[in-house]
Amino acid sequence: MTDRASPLAPFRHDIFRTVWLASLSSNFGSLIQSVGAAWMMTTISDSVDMVALVQASTALPIMLFSLISGALADNFNRRRVMLVAQCFMLGVSVVLTLFSHFNLITPWLLLCFTFLIGCGTALNNPSWQASVGDMVPRDDLPNAVALNSMGFNITRSVGPAIGGVIVAVAGAAAAFAVNTISYLPLIYALFRWQPKYDANPLPRETLGRAISAGLRYVAMSPNIGKVIFRSFIFGLSASAVLALLPLVARDLVHGGPLVYGVMLGSFGIGAIAGALISARLREYLSSEAIVRIAFIGFAVSAGLTAVSSNVWSTNVALLLSGACWVLALSLFNVTVQLSTPRWVVGRALSLYQTTTFGGIAGGSWLWGVAAGQYGADRALLASSIVMLFGAAIGLRYALPEFKTLNLDPLNRFSEPLLKLDLKPRSGPIVIMIDYVIAEDDVPDFLEVMAARRRVRIRDGAGHWALMRDLENPEIWTESYHTPTWVEYVRHNQRRTQADAAIGDRIRALHRGLSEPRVHRMIERQTILPHDIAAHKTPIDLS
Repeated sequence: MTDRASPLAPFRHDIFRTVWLASLSSNFGSLIQSVGAAWMMTTISDSVDMVALVQASTALPIMLFSLISGALADNFNRRRVMLVAQCFMLGVSVVLTLFSHFNLITPWLLLCFTFLIGCGTALNNPSWQASVGDMVPRDDLPNAVALNSMGFNITRSVGPAIGGVIVAVAGAAAAFAVNTISYLPLIYALFRWQPKYDANPLPRETLGRAISAGLRYVAMSPNIGKVIFRSFIFGLSASAVLALLPLVARDLVHGGPLVYGVMLGSFGIGAIAGALISARLREYLSSEAIVRIAFIGFAVSAGLTAVSSNVWSTNVALLLSGACWVLALSLFNVTVQLSTPRWVVGRALSLYQTTTFGGIAGGSWLWGVAAGQYGADRALLASSIVMLFGAAIGLRYALPEFKTLNLDPLNRFSEPLLKLDLKPRSGPIVIMIDYVIAEDDVPDFLEVMAARRRVRIRDGAGHWALMRDLENPEIWTESYHTPTWVEYVRHNQRRTQADAAIGDRIRALHRGLSEPRVHRMIERQTILPHDIAAHKTPIDLS
């Protein structure tokens, strides 16, 4: 195996290595905080639902706000967004520590604090995940994503156990204090990092337009849609194990906070193993095969956890859960990143996170209710059936394979010289492009224009149409609209090197003596509505 193919290759890049190490501290504290919050809820509330809602309250903000965070990640300095998010979580953790120390915590107040920390995570995650592509080259991206998962799960393997010790010896407030301190190394690393972002001469998109652009891009990208759908099913079903683990520790194996921490540690050790073997598995198995293995493996693990009353056998099952968790989620993440250009990667990742954590939040609540009604063991068995269904879905919605698409900007567009004095907000703009197509080439032309339509709409065009001249049937006209001139320029700048093949095929079919004729026009009303209302007599149009 070459150095580039090595799972550790991304560590050659100083900034990735520095931020990765700083993230270990932050992840370590977050997991200790999670142990403290989950166990505190078991001591201040007798409701099984409330215990499951601790995890749901952390995942719910990611579902609700990730799309907004993705738009911010693509339109603002990602480093600054991460700094704001980390400082916000630091502040919330300080207040949570003080409330816990002075015994002011109630069940709903605890959920409120975990919800706010989840909001900080929702703001941070799209910028952090999109920044991985700013830290390492594209070839190292899959292994960098796997290393991020491994880093989190290294801390998961020891953090929860230590968290259990801290809670058992010093109480939940001490766990929250450790989490507060853990933010500082990452904040310091982000302050020192000075990434170089390409200057964008265009004005920043409004939040609403940026969100709609992200939704449109994903909607017109079938491969990303499959990933998002499968990730939702995985989050919905697999969330049962982590959401119900406090109840497994307390009710099925009759342990305390230390046992709960050790179980989370077993899950983390399995996740580390999954991250280390993921690169080798990708060499021999398809993406869909790996995902099916993850679904089936997690189903087996959940079933074993449900029927086990022994701590050690449950820990063995959790090793398998952790490995399958990382194999699936890291593969989903990498597939989204490799299928998305840099201008929209934050929004695509945020949609992936929204559906995944939406499944986790919904599943945590669903399996918590099921555990309250029928017991944690039956809820876990039911979740394993849903996981098997998630594997079977691959027969219809198979995950796409990694592709070596060049998604760098095409950079062929030059803003034309205009004889009208347009402002950036002038519009609507109508574009019409004339092609001369021989009759024998019409089927091929229609096929490639279907691909052109998808790319146009994906990159921001509206009202796309293809028309044929009735008097000169060899002339075909493509038309589309953009709301303003600046959006027309932005639309053209979004084309990637991979999109060039479509334009090249169209030009190869064009039989005109010169390049296809492009008409750039601005819509204008002949009579404004208030002028119409001003007329007292019919207008003579003869």
